[in-house]
Amino acid sequence: MSRLLWPATEMRKQMLLSVVLALACLVYSGPAAAQEGHPLKGSWMGTWWPSQIHANEVLVVLNWNGKSITGTLNPGTDNMPIKNATLNPVGWVVRFEADGKDRAGNLVTYVVEGKIENLGLPNRSITGTWKSQKENGPFKISRQ
Repeated sequence: MSRLLWPATEMRKQMLLSVVLALACLVYSGPAAAQEGHPLKGSWMGTWWPSQIHANEVLVVLNWNGKSITGTLNPGTDNMPIKNATLNPVGWVVRFEADGKDRAGNLVTYVVEGKIENLGLPNRSITGTWKSQKENGPFKISRQ
């Protein structure tokens, strides 16, 4: 009689194994579904110094519209739209420009270039340099 039950028991084992494998696939795919999208997207806060033209604190809001990187440097105070933004995945080098004004109202073009650090973490940072026609210095922002 036990020989007659053997095929049913074997089928149950195979079904149980199939369910366990399906669940394992779902659990493993969870991190892939939790990806954040473009590595630059979000609000970034930090410092750029020293400068006689602007404050040392900096806020950058970056977005990815599917074709290009857009955003604003210091939104709310100086509101400098970001232009010519690029991200080179080889080395994760970021470069962007923004036009602002000095205290006398003259045009100042800022060029920021840096490398994304801790790319896999939500609170990644960009460390590099900034320069304008008159000044330059270190730059570091972290995603909020």
